[in-house]
Amino acid sequence: MKVAIQPGKLKGTAAVPPSKSYAHRMLIGAVLAEGECQVEGISDSEDMLATRDCMQALRGDGIFPCRESGSTLRFFIPLALAVRGEGTFTGTPRLIERGIGIYEELFAGCGIFVEKTADQIRVQGQLKAGKYQIRGDVSSQFVTGMLFALSVLKEDSILKVLPPVESRPYIDITIDVMKKYGVTVEEKEPNTFVIRGGQKYQAGKYVVEGDWSNGAFLYAFNEVGSELVISGLNPESIQGDKKCLEYFRMLRDAGTETIDLSDTPDLGPVLFATAAALHGGRFTGIRRLRIKESDRVGAMAAELEKFGVTCKIRENEMEITTVGLSKPTQPLDGHNDHRIVMALSIPASLTGATVLGVEAVAKSWPDYFSVLQNAGMDLTIFD
Repeated sequence: MKVAIQPGKLKGTAAVPPSKSYAHRMLIGAVLAEGECQVEGISDSEDMLATRDCMQALRGDGIFPCRESGSTLRFFIPLALAVRGEGTFTGTPRLIERGIGIYEELFAGCGIFVEKTADQIRVQGQLKAGKYQIRGDVSSQFVTGMLFALSVLKEDSILKVLPPVESRPYIDITIDVMKKYGVTVEEKEPNTFVIRGGQKYQAGKYVVEGDWSNGAFLYAFNEVGSELVISGLNPESIQGDKKCLEYFRMLRDAGTETIDLSDTPDLGPVLFATAAALHGGRFTGIRRLRIKESDRVGAMAAELEKFGVTCKIRENEMEITTVGLSKPTQPLDGHNDHRIVMALSIPASLTGATVLGVEAVAKSWPDYFSVLQNAGMDLTIFD
């Protein structure tokens, strides 16, 4: 599918979807709880459908269909080992390619078997309580998976996350959700977590707050001239992507300050797009963006260059230089990545453009373009 976007500004009120980060974790808390849970604010995005399917697999046949959700895969692998002692995980080729090397390192010598093929990952063995060390420089999702898994064991465990610890705010969200369900994690030393055995997840009613990582796209439209009133966000949220407001200010002030994305990698595409539309910008901590649903550094550089923007990429840094946007003479490629598609809609709203592969937004925000259209964007979607 593709969308043709005409130049124009957005006005009115736009609501953000529920937070994927919270929703994944709250659903896991629900499946671990004894008794019936009600979780409000779960969208029908592909990632949420994947986690809901895997909830059933945890207590069912042990076949975990993760679709393209890296969070789902990494959260459920250690849970499957703790609860079932085995599991088979399926997903798209890109998801399997992204891999679980951190778990392979962590489980080596623990009596846990890992087998990977082109279309699935199979794990077998009983996860036991104990002391574990895990790298913190690849993805916090591995840390979250272990925190959940160790919390359902009968004996105490210690999980030490080795520095540098990137995306620490996502670990904080995990601990916050566990606390809501009555399960505590103690951090007696920085990034060393004590998980007491024998704790129980409490059934109840839970509500998912709005998603700051997706809300950032709406704020970006305001940065480039729109007048949206954005609803559904918690201003006191501990979501790390709330820092988008600070980052937008930095870009607004001539783009001279360096923005470090180590803790907020999901903001990369929307910030790159906003920088291109404003005064440019310099970004560090971008390494992990290369192993997302696409190589988000290379993808955004390639597409922004179609607007006449210059992107210089180094190992862990990207510098964007712009003197104004030109209308692309060829279609923009969404790279089968929801955040790339949404990010490209921002400069496209200024110059007009056609974006290919827009069905990718179903991964996190299926009605994204409907929200924009309701706010006045002149667009047409084609099969």
